[in-house]
Amino acid sequence: MSVSWLRQLAFGVRLACRGGATGWTRVALTATAVGLGVAFLLLAASVPNLLEARDTRGSARVEDAQDPDRLDSTLLVAATDTEFRGVSIRGRLLQPQKPTAPTPPGVSALPKAGEMVVSPALAELLAEPGSALLRARIDYRVVGRIADEGLTGPGEFAYYAGSDQLDGKAGVRRLAAFGDPYPSPGPDPRLILMAVVAFVVLLAPVAIFIAAAVRFGGESRERRLAALRLMGADLAMTRRFAAGEALTGGLLGLGVGAVIFLAGRQLVDRFTLWDISAFPADVRPSLPLAALIAVAVPALAVGVALGVLRKVAIEPLGVVRRAGQERRRLWWRLLPPVAGLALLAPMLAGLVDTEGQLARVQVGGGAVLLLMGVATLLPWLVEAVVRRLGGGGLSWQLAIRRIQMDSASAARLVSGVAVAVAGAIALQTFVAGMESAFTDETGADLSRAQVTAELNEGAMPARAREISGRLSTTPGVRSVMSVAHTMARLPDTDNYSSLVVGSCANLRELARISRCRSGDTFIVESAGDEHDTVEPPSPGARVTALETDWTIPATATQVRARTLPDGSTWNRAILATPAAVPTLAAKPLLLRYLIDLDQTRPDTGELVRNTAAQVSPMMAVYGIREVKVDSKFSGILRGTLVGTVALLLLIGTSMLATTLDQLRERRALLAALTAFGTKRGTLTRATLWQMAVPVALGLVPAVLAGTALGVALLAMLGFPLHVSLSQLLVTVAAGAGVVALVTLASLPVQLRLMRPDGLRVE
Repeated sequence: MSVSWLRQLAFGVRLACRGGATGWTRVALTATAVGLGVAFLLLAASVPNLLEARDTRGSARVEDAQDPDRLDSTLLVAATDTEFRGVSIRGRLLQPQKPTAPTPPGVSALPKAGEMVVSPALAELLAEPGSALLRARIDYRVVGRIADEGLTGPGEFAYYAGSDQLDGKAGVRRLAAFGDPYPSPGPDPRLILMAVVAFVVLLAPVAIFIAAAVRFGGESRERRLAALRLMGADLAMTRRFAAGEALTGGLLGLGVGAVIFLAGRQLVDRFTLWDISAFPADVRPSLPLAALIAVAVPALAVGVALGVLRKVAIEPLGVVRRAGQERRRLWWRLLPPVAGLALLAPMLAGLVDTEGQLARVQVGGGAVLLLMGVATLLPWLVEAVVRRLGGGGLSWQLAIRRIQMDSASAARLVSGVAVAVAGAIALQTFVAGMESAFTDETGADLSRAQVTAELNEGAMPARAREISGRLSTTPGVRSVMSVAHTMARLPDTDNYSSLVVGSCANLRELARISRCRSGDTFIVESAGDEHDTVEPPSPGARVTALETDWTIPATATQVRARTLPDGSTWNRAILATPAAVPTLAAKPLLLRYLIDLDQTRPDTGELVRNTAAQVSPMMAVYGIREVKVDSKFSGILRGTLVGTVALLLLIGTSMLATTLDQLRERRALLAALTAFGTKRGTLTRATLWQMAVPVALGLVPAVLAGTALGVALLAMLGFPLHVSLSQLLVTVAAGAGVVALVTLASLPVQLRLMRPDGLRVE
């Protein structure tokens, strides 16, 4: 690059910064808009580090149970997780056996019996006036805080409490150290592909957003370049001047984006969305990705500026646009979506391993090309349709004529929304099809019970009756169904069967029993599905339970299982009345309770949890769910929702800035129309039509491309094809709603620009 080129680029930089208030307004709009896009890209580049940091802290506090005979086992740990008004709380009881007992990450010293250390979020929750029930449940004296390295995020609710009563109890683990020595395998390859698609969907509109931002003030820029041509500059020089101006916006946008990102990072720990929270230190972009952003954004700005000049003839006496001389060609606009489908075709035919690295590249590339096809097709579609429109009222004619004169600007304004809608439809279609593989219908009947409680430390019969009575008398509890059980080892095998001890009334809840008397025994038949290969125990077989040998009576009757309110069945279980197993019935058994609540009363579930905590801190209480969702699938889905919300806000901001810039460029025209008697209401309706027509046209290829991409991804992985019309309509409505809000937000500025002083020129 010669010195003259550098001087011309530098002159373009000076042009961007000159021009008084108008020039600075233009530069500020461009830098702010580009900065918002850069901040979003930096946030996306931080996701790998953020997830890695969360996983590292989570793995560091895993309680890996050790051999109880090991001499270095020095700490007893019991889980006491609970829930309070929809908030999950992680709890642990700790009892050191030696002074050298290990401490959990983030805890400087083990709490003594009756004391606890809590996370900052839990400390705030406990201090709230409405948390009296929670304070009664977690009734320990707070002596400290859990440091950041002991939490997955600042919004996590967790505590460690000291105890001296864990010796000899079931469900207690002995630890020599914290940490996971056997890291879990990586996520399902299908979930990785889902994450790749989510990233493409969220980032593709950002590139369009930045490209639109660097074109702010395009008409005034072209007039300045025409003036420079009059002063002797040739065409090559004007292109370098334009590149310098665009480079200024790109570089300033990088700086503004870095400032927005750094400022927003300091506030990230104050927000929790869908149980996702992060520490500011976790939000740090990957260095290679940050470097790519630093290079790509200015390059994109310069490329867009030079691309615009290809459609404009800048002459010494003015600017002539070439767009109206010939119609846009369709063939090359079809190349991106066709190329995207070509990338996905080998995977649809099964020629590429969908679990390999190549598959992720192909899916990402194919998705990008399909979404870019929406952006390339939209200008042609707008021009082809609007060219045939006419007639109508005055506001309609003004809007259509304006679009006909500059259909590219109209399409460019809504292209980001169209691409975002296409991506969201593709992702929703993909997720809806994958949902069957990562969600399970539990078969629960919430009309019979809503809560289950379990005590795995064991209880004698008298205590079991006492616990059942305490739960039954809890305010808001309608009924309690109890199951006392243990595991029985089958003879000459390593297989186990559940042994349930209870009255005839209790046993009838578990199986279809017609006749039952004290001393009877029943064997529940196998489920009969292909996955259940273990045969149930036979009458007369000798089993071992609680270190006691017992022979199943030869008169034991085979029965079929009934489905419990939580959707579970006790297949292959042995059901016995206390008289049939007097020795085992007198021993401590595991307890399980299914509880029906009066849901019209407030906090009935919290009262049950408080009763359970009084019985034993280790008594677990769970809400019964009709659908069980894989945690990793749920995590990716929540992250996608967060990103989609942020993307819609970004696109709305971009459209508002673009609309305001266009109104500023047309202020003289608006003022002149008003001065000649055009009603303000007519101009306002014209603006609404001017936005509505391109949006309606843009949503057509968005729906087609998004549905095609989602269906292709499902077919590639062998999932059932599923397109939800309700979700599709919601997505389309969200995209149209963003445009409507932006249009309404710009109307006050438009009304102000219609004043007569808008006719003043310099």
